[in-house]
Amino acid sequence: MSVVINTNFAASAAYNNLASTNKALQRSLTRLSSGMKIVQPSDDAGGLAVSMKLTAAINRTDAASTNIGNAQSFLQVQDGALKTAGKILDRISELTTLYQDVTKSSSDKANYETEFDALKEQLASIAAEKFNGVSIFSSSSSGNTLSVKIDEAGSQSVDITKANLNGTSGDVASVTGTSDLSSLTISTVSTAIQNVATSRAQNGAEFSRLSFANEMLTTNRQNLEAANSRISDVDVARESTELARLSILTQSGTAMLAQANSSSQIALRLLG
Repeated sequence: MSVVINTNFAASAAYNNLASTNKALQRSLTRLSSGMKIVQPSDDAGGLAVSMKLTAAINRTDAASTNIGNAQSFLQVQDGALKTAGKILDRISELTTLYQDVTKSSSDKANYETEFDALKEQLASIAAEKFNGVSIFSSSSSGNTLSVKIDEAGSQSVDITKANLNGTSGDVASVTGTSDLSSLTISTVSTAIQNVATSRAQNGAEFSRLSFANEMLTTNRQNLEAANSRISDVDVARESTELARLSILTQSGTAMLAQANSSSQIALRLLG
């Protein structure tokens, strides 16, 4: 073995090993302090790309879940209005029967007419109800629907019905369009009540489906989070073990570098 002064191969090797170990130690410390396995793109370029896509999918899932919740609130407001409309129609049907009582005077019947007119106005106001500026009932005789996206990709949807209270045959409008109780038939009111009941049943079915759709989103989000965690989250137990190993190597490397640097002192002894 040559004894030289200008080049200390042992010290250079010890330095390179120490620098590499120290770099790995700093990366391990960063991972543990951040909780992230991928601290920078070079750690796992492919994994980072997949993680970003999964994160975006999770965020879209949350947004879709929020939209479903708003649609359910829409349906709840609609059902509340329909429930009230049903009660009003029930009272109108009662007034219609009372109006036919032969023992009632013209004054009594006039009182019934007054209440009937007030109830018609309330029915008309219910038909104009809105949720966040969106009409909860159809403004046309054919009715219409609102499409609610139920998945994060936006490829699946559920149509919720804007119940029709403005039809011309058998609907609430048939009742509100009647001038007085003497012209209103029990059949007309009964049909209107049946239509409101059908609308409430439709409302309940749509609300139920949205609930299951939201449950599916919750499950999907859980699975997406688990997949993303496997890519991006650090295994604390494993990384702690790696940190301990690197800490020992750093201390050992530092000691060996000092030893390698002192080995050149042999040359001075020879010169003496």
